[in-house]
Amino acid sequence: MLHRRHPLAALLRLFSTTCRRRSRLPSQPHLPNTDTLPPLPVAKKVPFTVSTHGRSWSDPYHWMRDTSDPHLAALLAAENAYADAFVSSAGGGGLRARLAAEMRARLPPSAVSPRQPWGPWSYYQYVPNGMEYPVLSRKLRPSGGLAGRFLSYLSDWEKEEVLLDWNEIAEKFGYVHIGSCRISPDHRFLAYTLDTSGGELFSLEVKDLPSKHVIFSLPDKGIVSLAWTHDSENLFYTVCDETLRPNQVFCKKMQSDEAGFLVFMEDDVNCCVDITSTKDFKYITVNSNTRTSSEVYVMESGNVREGLWPVQKRTNKVQYFLEHHNGFFYILTNAPLKDTETAVEGYYLARCRAEKSLMDKWQVVALPGPDCTFQDMDIFHEHLVLFLQKDGLPLFCSIDLPVQIDFQEPKEFGDFAPWFFPIPSNLCSILPGPNNDFMSSTFRLVVSSPVIPDLTVDYDMRKKTFTIVDQEEVTGLCSSLYTVGQSNVSSIQQNLQLIED
Repeated sequence: MLHRRHPLAALLRLFSTTCRRRSRLPSQPHLPNTDTLPPLPVAKKVPFTVSTHGRSWSDPYHWMRDTSDPHLAALLAAENAYADAFVSSAGGGGLRARLAAEMRARLPPSAVSPRQPWGPWSYYQYVPNGMEYPVLSRKLRPSGGLAGRFLSYLSDWEKEEVLLDWNEIAEKFGYVHIGSCRISPDHRFLAYTLDTSGGELFSLEVKDLPSKHVIFSLPDKGIVSLAWTHDSENLFYTVCDETLRPNQVFCKKMQSDEAGFLVFMEDDVNCCVDITSTKDFKYITVNSNTRTSSEVYVMESGNVREGLWPVQKRTNKVQYFLEHHNGFFYILTNAPLKDTETAVEGYYLARCRAEKSLMDKWQVVALPGPDCTFQDMDIFHEHLVLFLQKDGLPLFCSIDLPVQIDFQEPKEFGDFAPWFFPIPSNLCSILPGPNNDFMSSTFRLVVSSPVIPDLTVDYDMRKKTFTIVDQEEVTGLCSSLYTVGQSNVSSIQQNLQLIED
């Protein structure tokens, strides 16, 4: 629950969803005639015992896990028939229309995401009225100063440019699911993966945004992740094997008619391969991960033919991932600390020089501190953002870059004068926004809770201020009528007792 003195509290009261009087249903609705209804379907019970953690209980409906069981299909058909008969007896199509109208009235008139600035553009998505799928669009950002804004106005800078319309694809195929979607650094190309069958086997398409033409396509290859080089001339993508495990990395030159060439292949069936570019687009990273270990390879974005360099060979139960800043790789890892008596549980922050001969020489930058763990990080031209968890609650903070390391023993991150983002004190979900612009000093978060609809907040890490950008509208919700509490369960036995009860 948000503390009354918290800096967001007053603004949240201003931006909270307005209480609205809910539409009333008739006081005496028409009740169905139960004499005309078919028998109520009853699922059969099959004896089955579940045992775990030294406890056992009965699950007579375990048989429903087998979706090929004909009894399950018959049960679902009977339940659907009963529901249709019940609704028909209670008013039929009129009742359906009333229910649909009431649910539709609770939806906002339009769904538009807050604009995300990146370079000269602002990107956003919206769902057109009456349509099922979103549209990805962008508009030019106005130039700085009054003169710049006036010239931007004369050049029609508010004109919307539609980049990708899910609805057009769905109209052609009947269905669409967009997986990965990546804008090139020069904002000219849009690479995206799509599934039009529901089989989760994604194809790849690359669209030239000025001409609106798809200039490259790779159908039904099981494409998963995408990454651009800094010059926008090369696109990397991962391909799955027959078990849908991403295990290969290919590179496609955009100015060539040749197919993509193989860059990396992972033969270990326990590993899945992911590819990304660093935030500044100076390096391509290939991450080969198991559930408990990592192995990362890097490649200079401007020198694709030189190939990949291993950062550190795989070690059992050691995970790490990295970002690049000003000649250093900043690494979040749980590798055991060497040459120190300091003990760390979980991840800590390290760094190394972005040079082949020095990438195995990691230097500890910051430790998480007591009762605190590092969860993730993001990096910008002047700031590093740490995603933390303290006492089970999420925290975010920024540290100014570059950092100076001239000490012998590792320091806690609090020694770097972090700025903690003002957020609700507990009981909320906090997710980072896209935050694509490496040169930006603003970090975007989306905050929500059972009584706070999604709240988009921009944090200015240079000025150490925040701005509420947008709040999702939930029709009919009056947050002041509800409170949120937290309970901690200390043992598995309490959970099992709840199941048995």
